[in-house]
Amino acid sequence: MMKKVNKPTPSFVGIDVSKHRLDVYLRPDGTKLTCANDSGGISTLSEHLSSLSPALVVLEATGGYEIQLTTALVSAGLPVVVVNPRQVRHFARAAGQLAKTDTLDARVLALFAERMKPEARRIPDEQARALAELVTRRRQLVDMITAEGNRRREARETKVQERIAVHLRWLREELAAIESDLDTAIKSSVV
Repeated sequence: MMKKVNKPTPSFVGIDVSKHRLDVYLRPDGTKLTCANDSGGISTLSEHLSSLSPALVVLEATGGYEIQLTTALVSAGLPVVVVNPRQVRHFARAAGQLAKTDTLDARVLALFAERMKPEARRIPDEQARALAELVTRRRQLVDMITAEGNRRREARETKVQERIAVHLRWLREELAAIESDLDTAIKSSVV
């Protein structure tokens, strides 16, 4: 007689993205997580979700705040779908979910992922590699901006502070350019 093996229940992840915070909800177990919408928080979340191998991760397009997260999750090989917020609002109304908080939005997104199962499309390897490289460069620039900011605060000589300020302006311009490149790459990808 063969022993029956229980397959793990697939998990569906909803992520509500705001400028500074990510609210995460996992179905069906109801796990709630919150992390910063920055390089460190995104890296930690990406690693955690990779360890869970979710069936689907759904988040809304939020005017660009989702780009770094989407790129990191796709680069980690996770099935990600960025959906139109209006589509999710209609789904929430139909499900009787009228209240709106970040945690509830994440929960509705996870429910949307589970019930509607929007198709996650894989990014071709070359696009994934290019996205990963852009994300790496973005992280490097953020680290350099932090380091230069620290150096500027520690510098006592006015001329040194001024030169560091010039470098910081250039680094911020580069960061804006990389973020624009990331935005374009995400919009032209199949996600």
